[in-house]
Amino acid sequence: MKSVFLSMIFGFTVLGVSYGQSVEDLMNQVSTINLETKVAVLSGEQSANIDGTTQTITSRVHSNNDLAAEYIKEQLEALPNLTVNYQNFNTTGKNIIATQLGQTNPDDIYIVCAHYDSVTAYCADDNATGVSAVIEIARILSTQCTDSTIIYALWDEEEIGLRGANYYAQQAADDTNGNTRDNILAVVNMDMIGYDGDAPGTAGDNDFDIDVRNIANSIAIKDDLISILSTYTFDLNEIVVNPGTTASDHSRFWNEGYSAVLVGESWETDDETPDYHTSNDRVEDIDFQYMTELTKLVTAYLATKSGLINLDNTVTQSATELTANQSTGSYQWFNCDTGAAISGETSQTFTPTTTGNYAVEVSNGSCSEMSLCISFSVLSTEEFSPNEIKIFPNPVTSKLNIENFTGSELKITINDISGKVVRTQVSQKELTVIELNTMATGVYFVSINSDTKSSTYKIVKE
Repeated sequence: MKSVFLSMIFGFTVLGVSYGQSVEDLMNQVSTINLETKVAVLSGEQSANIDGTTQTITSRVHSNNDLAAEYIKEQLEALPNLTVNYQNFNTTGKNIIATQLGQTNPDDIYIVCAHYDSVTAYCADDNATGVSAVIEIARILSTQCTDSTIIYALWDEEEIGLRGANYYAQQAADDTNGNTRDNILAVVNMDMIGYDGDAPGTAGDNDFDIDVRNIANSIAIKDDLISILSTYTFDLNEIVVNPGTTASDHSRFWNEGYSAVLVGESWETDDETPDYHTSNDRVEDIDFQYMTELTKLVTAYLATKSGLINLDNTVTQSATELTANQSTGSYQWFNCDTGAAISGETSQTFTPTTTGNYAVEVSNGSCSEMSLCISFSVLSTEEFSPNEIKIFPNPVTSKLNIENFTGSELKITINDISGKVVRTQVSQKELTVIELNTMATGVYFVSINSDTKSSTYKIVKE
């Protein structure tokens, strides 16, 4: 196994008490917005910062998908506790392998995977959806210490013969010349998880397939997935396909006697994308709520089977300080806005002196976990007057306008009624417009801070 390294994870903040990392807590961290963004970038419908510059992925066809591979690799390298490498298997093909080393049983391996190559332009469902889900699962589970090893694998050249997965599976199974066969306990392949025949975002059957065969312990993976469906709340209906298809990467692990299943939209009920293998396979046809549910399911499965170690990486926030909830161990506080460790801040409790986003790395023995970033506002003794800040309309349906007559830079934070941060923005504009289309209806609180003043406003989203 490869050595692990720690890096910061940013962009996800909470307010008040950051709840304990149970399986249910972790699966509920799956972000629909993150999935939407990744699918849009991977399908070339949105640009992204790749290798330090703003670029657009115009192709994922195996002969021209290096930019997509670099984007995926950079996304995984930005996460904690992962070792990320290319696995070159021919002159052009390369898998992207991210390893999260288990703390107790590192030789026991769980794999979640998807192929990133495509047959033509766009191909949002096939398979930008699966890749985005794997990255999102890695974002969440990489913050945890687990008993067993988790490998996040993105295969190349699936579309021309399942070549990337085939190479990896054969290498893993090779026990000749002194090699040891890898103890892969389960492989969950996510291939085309974004199409449901009902209109995106509407109630429907939400059928999905679990393709399985009676090879090794594959049936047990299927049973565990169904058990998770009944343990937690999902808007999904499983269709078990046995014998399942061999037309995707999981089958290459069956060939080597490993346990594996395919999770994806329901080809068994003829409810797959009508634009399969065409450039009409676009983001606008993806049902992201359906995709979110499938991502949550696989997240819960991996969190359950890999074995979460009992290290509390949550934080409690008061008006003046942040406190790591883990009572024993060592601590290092970080400034999430800069990515830097804060010199000298190695106590369980930290008192920020400036408004910002902060996190703590908690270590206990060989296990280290990073908390989520906490949005912290240094209390101001003075509020904005009505002629300095104006917020309208209220109630709001889609666009919230914030007028700033102070000339100061403002930090704007929107929390839902439970305290969770749903939007953050920094602006010095006289008029700042915040899009709220994707937010659910309900009550929200808008906190506005400058260096000298602070106010909170209650709004209603209709």
